[in-house]
Amino acid sequence: MGQPFLCWLSLGFKRSLTKTLFLKVTSVQQLLDFDRDAMIEFAQGLGEKPFRATQLFRWIHQRGLQDFEQMSDLAKSLREKLSTAAFVQAMPLISEHTSKDGVIKWLFDVGQGNAIETVYIPESDRATLCISSQAGCAVGCTFCSTGYQGFSRNLTTAEIISQLWFAEHRLRQQKAPGAQDHRVITNVVMMGMGEPLQNYSNLVPALKIMLDDHAYGLSRRRTTVSTSGVVPMIERLGLEAPVALALSLHAPNDALRNELVPLNRKYPIAQVLEACKGYLRYAPRDFVTLEYCLLDGVNDQEVHVNALIDLLRPSKGANYPCKINLIPFNPFKESGLKRSSLAQIKRFSDTLLDAGLVCTVRKTRGEDIDAACGQLAGDIQDRTSISSRRAQGKVIPISPDFS
Repeated sequence: MGQPFLCWLSLGFKRSLTKTLFLKVTSVQQLLDFDRDAMIEFAQGLGEKPFRATQLFRWIHQRGLQDFEQMSDLAKSLREKLSTAAFVQAMPLISEHTSKDGVIKWLFDVGQGNAIETVYIPESDRATLCISSQAGCAVGCTFCSTGYQGFSRNLTTAEIISQLWFAEHRLRQQKAPGAQDHRVITNVVMMGMGEPLQNYSNLVPALKIMLDDHAYGLSRRRTTVSTSGVVPMIERLGLEAPVALALSLHAPNDALRNELVPLNRKYPIAQVLEACKGYLRYAPRDFVTLEYCLLDGVNDQEVHVNALIDLLRPSKGANYPCKINLIPFNPFKESGLKRSSLAQIKRFSDTLLDAGLVCTVRKTRGEDIDAACGQLAGDIQDRTSISSRRAQGKVIPISPDFS
């Protein structure tokens, strides 16, 4: 493995002309990086037909195999090519913790002193995997421990999808050993560490793999991307990989949201909400989920809930197509913030419901293992001087991938 090899690539032009190109592959390919279209291109580069790529895709994602020799319906010649041209490998597992309520948190090594976290949340009617898209986060939301530690780098497509690959097949073996086709994960939320839309070029192929019937076959309605509001990429997501969308709102006006979600300084609320509304032309659901983390004395008062109602129910009488998800804050000492009381959360929720808005309160899960919303931090090296930038009021998005 690791040695360069040579192969022939035939490309069809129109219908009558075929041009044969000589292709030199100089690196071994991580096949978790490839959606099915990319896998077909890779297979053609090996001189194989497209159906071989689909077979390979199924072995990797549906059966969870890494060893090409075990992929019994692949020709021996193809298995030999794959042994020198490719590999399948999840990230190294650092630790696994299970909470008293059944939530599992995995910590994965992504190199250079960085780690990312993935959380499995079992419920009676679903099993949700919360997936990270970056090592750290550049947005710097004041109530999020990941953002507090700063940004290291974007994850590759392989690093994003390997979280699902690892969790699905590990849980499958634990729950029903030998039941290769019994799917465990029913829902995926891109709500782990990082801002998914700032890693767009690696996010979209990962989503396509999740949705592919030859891989995990997840429903678009059950696959959610959560964003703090990267406006230019919201419409692109709708065009290229329309899944359910969640917006981290957390404030009813720009002045407050500028402080809580610094990205708002670049993309203010009105602009973000308009982009989300436009996204519904492509989305599998007819609403956007608005996430609102309740912070004691900061964004949970009567003035805030009334402003939120005014924001979502304009004077013209048209309701904004949304479901509001109220999130009890999960404290960490560096934030200096406190969770709203249960009574205050109920008052906030009841006021929204009385105004005719759809509202739910998220149940806190995995808190005893720091796996609850806003608690994911991993082992992140702060290369962005987050503390000093916070002190200077300069916590703004950096290094976004808008490719």
